Amino acid sequence: MGDWTPRELRFSNLGLRLISSAILIPLGLAAVWSGGWGLAVACALTAGVMAWEWGHISGFTRPFLLVVFAALTCLSLPLGMPAVSIGVLIAGAIFAALVAKGAWNHRGSAIFGLLYVTALPASLWLLREGPWDGRSAALYFMSFVWASDAAAYFTGRGLGGPRLLPKESPNKTWSGAIGAVFACIVCGTAAADIQRVPFIGWILAGIAISVVAQVGDLFESGLKRRFRVKDSGTILPGHGGVMDRVDGLGAVAFISVLAFHIAPNLPDVLGLQS
Repeated sequence: MGDWTPRELRFSNLGLRLISSAILIPLGLAAVWSGGWGLAVACALTAGVMAWEWGHISGFTRPFLLVVFAALTCLSLPLGMPAVSIGVLIAGAIFAALVAKGAWNHRGSAIFGLLYVTALPASLWLLREGPWDGRSAALYFMSFVWASDAAAYFTGRGLGGPRLLPKESPNKTWSGAIGAVFACIVCGTAAADIQRVPFIGWILAGIAISVVAQVGDLFESGLKRRFRVKDSGTILPGHGGVMDRVDGLGAVAFISVLAFHIAPNLPDVLGLQS
């Protein structure tokens, strides 16, 4: 029940991961800091690459179609007209269903793929531009997800131990999952101190963020396993594809936007009121 990776290979791609992260993290922070159209363009590029990756791993014959509609949906967000964004996405889903060949499961895969690759980056834009302190919320949550990912990697690879879900993602361990949660508890404690609010709210938020990020990662791993691929792409050395990097953050952004709208007092609890 130990980690499947041989001990001598567990950190073999660490250098590539660090180099990629050193490039991606500043770009992500700059895009979120600027917000507005700058972030929308970054989200559109991300959605476009993810759509291309989805088209190839799922066997969709016209991946460029997914790219166009995913990118256009994200670019329409700053217009402040939800009906336009939803209309573009629905139109893309219809076209994808019509173009997809084969049985209905292929059409469903195309529709789901477009919704999935668009929702993840679009949710980050909605979190950043929401009726709360969106810049702080997005930056905090991004840092939590990165801390969770790093802790899971180093704890899981360092300690090994029983696998978390061997059928979905054989290299993830319980030690990594627990280490990720503890890292986010530390981040939550720091955030509460910075925001000068009671610790319990941010600690619970940290736990929730780590769990959601890991579930998002496992969900994407399950999708790749369905199509029998290891990585969604090769564009990011040491990480795989763009989908492999934004699955957790996109899931956190999506759930956070829902939570902030369902519980409007939640930003106040975290000191993130506008």
